[in-house]
Amino acid sequence: MQLRNVDLNLLKAFDALMDARSVTKAAERLSLTQPAVSATLNRLRDVVGDPLFVRTQRGVAPTARALALTGPVKRILADIEAVLQPATFEPGTADMTVTLSATDYALRAVVMPFLTAVRPVAPNLKVAVVQADAGTVLERMEQGRLDMALVTPEMAPQELHSRTLFEERYTCVLRDGHPAAVGRRKLSLDRFCELDHGIVSLQGGGFSGATDEALARLGRQRRVVVSVPSFVMLLDLVRSSDLVALVPRRVLQDATGLRVLAPPLEVPGFTKLLVWHARTHDDVAQRWVRSQLVRACGPRR
Repeated sequence: MQLRNVDLNLLKAFDALMDARSVTKAAERLSLTQPAVSATLNRLRDVVGDPLFVRTQRGVAPTARALALTGPVKRILADIEAVLQPATFEPGTADMTVTLSATDYALRAVVMPFLTAVRPVAPNLKVAVVQADAGTVLERMEQGRLDMALVTPEMAPQELHSRTLFEERYTCVLRDGHPAAVGRRKLSLDRFCELDHGIVSLQGGGFSGATDEALARLGRQRRVVVSVPSFVMLLDLVRSSDLVALVPRRVLQDATGLRVLAPPLEVPGFTKLLVWHARTHDDVAQRWVRSQLVRACGPRR
């Protein structure tokens, strides 16, 4: 393949077909007719010397050669976009959409303060928050369907850029007026283990977690009676019952109706990262958004 035989439209058509896996959908994305996309694909096949896509019942499937080209082509297109972008970014007038992947925890601890801070300075910025799925983060970023994700280190693909936002710690919460909390700053370990507990299980149905592992190392155990998929729901349950819960400190932006106590044992916290793909690394708008996310995660009490 020689450079003089390649034009930008071939690469754009290839990228659209890789994302859509359908000639019809790729044509819609490129604002072209299906015959035009098919003709472009045939030109690219001649240049590369490979079929690139084969027909299936549901559209087209990429060949091994097409899969190998996906990353480099996306980087080339991203580099071209970066070259053509303005040298500066004006948040006050910018009209853009950022797609962010986050867990229930990250929504409350990161996205909420980020949106509160960014709305006054970038009123036309749209933020689409999608469900976290560690197994598809890299694929969605490569396909341009995801700009950045809030993850822990073990969830972060090595191929992505990353920035540490903060180190999280756990704290103990009960409802205001709970008999076990009256006049106390900290529960004893015995009292902690006697109470009924609630936990968050993101996958659903789990009744043990980091706290149980820490208790087991001490030869102790607790009684978990309810698991829910949301910290918002868990805190509401604690407010309206005699449940106790150990929760990350940053979910307690609103501690109304809650008594916050020091935990009776040391439970390892976790690190929260912001990750993004090389294709958006030098994008001035994306860099500004990332800087605002970092700023919104500044020190908390």
